[in-house]
Amino acid sequence: MTRISGRPDISSETVFGQSLRVARWRTDLPGTPLLYLNGVGADIATAAPLLAQISGREVWTLDMPGVGGSPDAFLPYTASAMAATVMTIADRFGHDPIDLAGFSWGGALAQQIAVQYRSRIRRLVLMATTPSLGAPGIGWAAMLDGDILANGLRLPTATPLGLAYQGMALAGWTSVPMLPLLRGLPVLVLMARDDGIVPASHGQMIADLVDEAQIETVPGSHLFPFAHAARTASRISEFLDQPAAERRAAA
Repeated sequence: MTRISGRPDISSETVFGQSLRVARWRTDLPGTPLLYLNGVGADIATAAPLLAQISGREVWTLDMPGVGGSPDAFLPYTASAMAATVMTIADRFGHDPIDLAGFSWGGALAQQIAVQYRSRIRRLVLMATTPSLGAPGIGWAAMLDGDILANGLRLPTATPLGLAYQGMALAGWTSVPMLPLLRGLPVLVLMARDDGIVPASHGQMIADLVDEAQIETVPGSHLFPFAHAARTASRISEFLDQPAAERRAAA
């Protein structure tokens, strides 16, 4: 726990028989809380340097089954089932509505949650993600990208079963037919200029399908939210705090 930046409150939440480790920063602050969903195999400690810098609101995240402090799932799960699990935890914390952010694999799950629970999502931030994990151009072989090499970043090792179940949850998944249902939802899409894993064109596909979505290409590669945590946290906070009239003008 000492290696997790920002000294979050840590709890274990059991939902549908699955125990999940949850971290919450600034639980005493009012306003709409932000739920952040991590990339495949990454745990709370990986996200903490970013989340600890998102100011002015409660921010919370969790370890997926078989990752970090969460034990393996007994059975494979689907994206829709995990969306229900996550929102059950949000109910438990009294969070309605919520803001939602997701990175890479977590960005795909965030899209699923935003569609499945549209009325409960106030704003959505998607980073280095895609509307389809099976789409052409995704380069999983490029995991040693520029930000990892330059900053010495290392993703924690999830269990083999945890990684397998995360992959299975989104195998064949696509948000393409669902994203137009998010019409009117404020959405910010952040993609990295030099991302060798999920090219920026995937973010453009999302923006084209979501009415008035903002898309920005930022410096760096796939792990830009962590390699450039202060800059990314500032942009997320700016978007979440932006008045609706300014958001429409920016779009």
